[in-house]
Amino acid sequence: MAAFVELDRIALRYGGEESGTLALLDTTLNVKEGEFVAVVGPSGCGKSTLMKVVAGLWPQSAGTAIVAGREVSGPLSIVGMAFQAPTQLPWRNVIDNVMLPLEIVQPHRSQLRAKRAMYVQKAQDLLSLVGLKGFDTKFPWQLSGGMQQRAQICRALIHEPKLLMLDEPFGALDMFTREELWNVMQEVVMDRKPTVILVTHDLREAVYLADRVVVMSARPGRMIHERIVPFPRKRTLEDTYKPEFAEIVQDLRNHISMAREQAA
Repeated sequence: MAAFVELDRIALRYGGEESGTLALLDTTLNVKEGEFVAVVGPSGCGKSTLMKVVAGLWPQSAGTAIVAGREVSGPLSIVGMAFQAPTQLPWRNVIDNVMLPLEIVQPHRSQLRAKRAMYVQKAQDLLSLVGLKGFDTKFPWQLSGGMQQRAQICRALIHEPKLLMLDEPFGALDMFTREELWNVMQEVVMDRKPTVILVTHDLREAVYLADRVVVMSARPGRMIHERIVPFPRKRTLEDTYKPEFAEIVQDLRNHISMAREQAA
């Protein structure tokens, strides 16, 4: 069976073919439908650039990117994205922020006015799923950082994307809030079953959430190592203290350290 996401020998250079920065080189990655893959590596290795290529936000210089059986040639409507900064529109309340993609992505855009009640209910169901029931009329400034991130996850899911792209979505939060949101994300994954690619610097987060973790080299980034995560869902924070969990984290850390040393 063909992979849902196929990256074949991707290269990408910013700022011109001759003098620009080579961010990715010979980067190959396959992600199966319904799989959760976490991407880790040294700072500046091209993890976020990889996300832009998959989502069609930045064209590669060489190689082929295929998502859902089609070569990527521009921004994909089947992708939902969440970033480190929640980027909520301050003049919109929570539910209107969550429903923003419906005003942009077809076929929802053309159906929104006629089926608004249905879409509002869908948004409310998502808010309940992430623990924000009753906060739909609040504004971003009335929410904590963790609550804003929960709302951002809902916004990424409202148009029912087949691929969910997460770029350091919990990186700016304190550890306790971050761990709470790991469990929120786990519930979302178990309930909605999207294909997910997560970029993160937090190795515990990667192992806790993903089915598979891949390690990138220092820039120019390419895949140098991967680990299958053997823990079944539903996972608990107690799992993070098990020796076998710590062994995977340490193995990933060792490969990242070697990548940094080779680049020095």
